[in-house]
Amino acid sequence: MSGSNIQQRIDEIKQRGNLPRHIAIIMDGNGRWAKKRGLPRVAGHRAGIQSVRKAVEFCGEIGIDYLTLYTFSTENWRRPKAEVSALMTLLVQTLNNEIEELNKKNVRLMTMGEIDLLPGKARDSFLEGIQKTKHNTGLTLNVALSYGSREEIVQAVRAIAEKVQHGEIAPESIDQETIGRHLYTADMPDPDLMIRTSGEFRISNFLLWQLAYTEIRIFKTFWPDFNKKHLMEAIEDYQNRERRFGQISEQLE
Repeated sequence: MSGSNIQQRIDEIKQRGNLPRHIAIIMDGNGRWAKKRGLPRVAGHRAGIQSVRKAVEFCGEIGIDYLTLYTFSTENWRRPKAEVSALMTLLVQTLNNEIEELNKKNVRLMTMGEIDLLPGKARDSFLEGIQKTKHNTGLTLNVALSYGSREEIVQAVRAIAEKVQHGEIAPESIDQETIGRHLYTADMPDPDLMIRTSGEFRISNFLLWQLAYTEIRIFKTFWPDFNKKHLMEAIEDYQNRERRFGQISEQLE
């Protein structure tokens, strides 16, 4: 597809409206991409950075408000120490290389997860990036690091229980909104569209509460090969879906 055809397709998507406000992506398949080419796993993670850059650029261009990327899960700490160390080094290098470009594109960086578990350099780099971009008003790039949804929910329940114990919340007043306010994503809408690459049909402890009514799109493509055309396909698919939230079609007319 030529550049002019891609731009025409982007324009059509924007004109059609009904864009997802929040897209979440499970970036899967870096290791398998590398193995298929006889390369070390870290080469797949490095190649995946290009896909991150393309996704951020496209979402900013088309007018998406939030992009959440599942970058490193709590379970990923179980991987070989050499791979985890290489990943953390790559995170620092990538952020240092990209932060000025994020600023130029008016992207606001956020992160969610148990950030205190990250090595000092990685944690400090992200905190510095968040500080540098906090006044940006374009796309919010939310990076899930050392993140696990079950632990997120546990922490939310614990925080609510403490408030009940101190008389700040009455048990009978606890509802879905109460729980939502205590999640990492309290200040953003739930994802409208979740994409997973590599063909796996599971959500891997990712945004379990928030994905309740999210539209899901699975690609067999490994993450390093994921590009703007895949994103356009996912968004066009989303635009053609009817989101009923438990109602019937006639109620939405």
